[in-house]
Amino acid sequence: MELQIIQNKIYEIRGYKVMIDFDLASMYGIENKYLKRAVRNNIERFEGDDFMFELSKDEANTLKNNIKCRFGTLEQSWFRYPPFAFTELGVAMLSSVLNSKTAIELNRGIMRAFVAMRQLILNPPINEVKELQNEVRELKQYIEDVFTDYNDINEDTRIQLELINETLAELQVKNKWGNPYNPN
Repeated sequence: MELQIIQNKIYEIRGYKVMIDFDLASMYGIENKYLKRAVRNNIERFEGDDFMFELSKDEANTLKNNIKCRFGTLEQSWFRYPPFAFTELGVAMLSSVLNSKTAIELNRGIMRAFVAMRQLILNPPINEVKELQNEVRELKQYIEDVFTDYNDINEDTRIQLELINETLAELQVKNKWGNPYNPN
């Protein structure tokens, strides 16, 4: 199954990235009631919210509205019972409960989708315009620093030249008045 299709079926609920039971059942090619039955028969494998949890009515309604906004249609039968939300760990555990070739192959794709989403969150795509703006800002700061140093050197040099000129002027005055051998 295409990675983008799977990624579109990953939602954030209660701070977890999750997939919903009816999406998983559809991808596995089974009815949702069979997926739920398999989970309930092996509930000890799914203990803890970090594997799976049942949506509250409010969460289910929010999800239902979100799906309608994204896809325009929604199968009515999925809402009879609150859906299960499976985290990445829970989806991995499903492969042991739904032990079929299809389930195993699909789980590989789903795991790759979760990993790709995690990588996207940890390493967001580079914004080239932002990167160029930062480089221009750094270059501008560097140039300002260089000119500041240059101006400081020029100011120091100017002061030294003034001191040399004053000293020469004083020496000329001394030589003019204090040197008896000076013909002027």
